[in-house]
Amino acid sequence: MNLETATRLTEILLALALIQQSLEHLRGGRDEQALFLTRIGLCGLVVLGVSSPWPMVALAGLSLLILQRFQGPYNGGSDRMGLLALWCLTLSRLAPSLPLRELAFGYLAAQLILSYVISGGVKIVNPDWRSGRALRDVFRFSAYPVAEDLRRLADRPRLLMGMSWAVMLFELVFPLAMISRPTLILALVIAAAFHLANACLFGLNRFFWTWLSVYPAILWLQHRLV
Repeated sequence: MNLETATRLTEILLALALIQQSLEHLRGGRDEQALFLTRIGLCGLVVLGVSSPWPMVALAGLSLLILQRFQGPYNGGSDRMGLLALWCLTLSRLAPSLPLRELAFGYLAAQLILSYVISGGVKIVNPDWRSGRALRDVFRFSAYPVAEDLRRLADRPRLLMGMSWAVMLFELVFPLAMISRPTLILALVIAAAFHLANACLFGLNRFFWTWLSVYPAILWLQHRLV
């Protein structure tokens, strides 16, 4: 996958993810509606490839107004990753030379790798994650719409401890997937399935679409380095 193809695919996927997020705000006040209707329109231009790269530049500028409106990335990690992707893509498009374009886009891929490694590192030093108690509390006390049948998993401590360790180890060894294209594709399929499960079970749908949009960047980086 060459740089142009990976960049364009990431732009389209990110624009679709931002449209999905923006639709949630159309029931807000007039100022909120104006911000997100504008974002939907700009994302549509990105998907269509119209007047590139200026819709991306406008989206980056608009992101600052949205940050001001909500006093930061109010939806946590998914908003931060979306902002990172948006600004890396914009800088890559505006960069005056190929090495600088690659640097901006490669930085996005590197941050994706770190997002998994750091998440695994935070979990593994937490005794609640090592024992499976963290997952038990998620299923037992979560405010998300977990089905009652799934809540019964809270009564299976060995299974939850195994699941906890599987998640932690996968996140920590994720960089090893860069060794070859098949291992990277397998790792991304597993990661996507993990995000999809979280979206279906716990309503964390933003993470699925936002992280998925960055996958072309890591596929490009692996091709570029190996």
